[in-house]
Amino acid sequence: MVFRFLLLSDEVEDFKREIQIDADATFFDLHKAIIESVGYNEGEMSSFFICSDDWEKEQEITLVEMDTSSDEDSYTMEATVLNDMLEDEKQKLMYVFDYLTERAFFMELREIITGTDLEKPVCTKSAGDPPAQFVDFDMDAATTSSLDIGENFYGDEGYDLDELDAEGFDGLDNPPLPSDEEY
Repeated sequence: MVFRFLLLSDEVEDFKREIQIDADATFFDLHKAIIESVGYNEGEMSSFFICSDDWEKEQEITLVEMDTSSDEDSYTMEATVLNDMLEDEKQKLMYVFDYLTERAFFMELREIITGTDLEKPVCTKSAGDPPAQFVDFDMDAATTSSLDIGENFYGDEGYDLDELDAEGFDGLDNPPLPSDEEY
């Protein structure tokens, strides 16, 4: 039996990947197929989540064993077979590829193809460039630092020291605010 998955991104509109994989393969095999299909670096923390029809995360399957409480079942990609967790077409999953910012691919089990097997996963359709594997915070900081934050930034041109309630700051171990005469 073969599973056909569709992967989409909420960051890149024209991004799409279709991966076919044997139902007896592990989530780790699917993880490797996804990484290869988008050209991401291996070895980064990632997880699959089995989701409800409304994309609510229900069951996590992690790349490595996480320290969880003994009350919860813990699943790792290498030890979890796709067929054990997925039974129905249209099952929704998320593949979180950037743990820091919780960026993910939205996946759907589009089709279960019976009567056939696959030795290794195959990317059968590829459209668009994938989103960057990591968000470049330095680039974002450079963009925001170029903003014009002159005198009128957030309306501070209308600031009046008399509007400040100095009484509200008592008890905070702060010295009293200076009066207008002290300026």
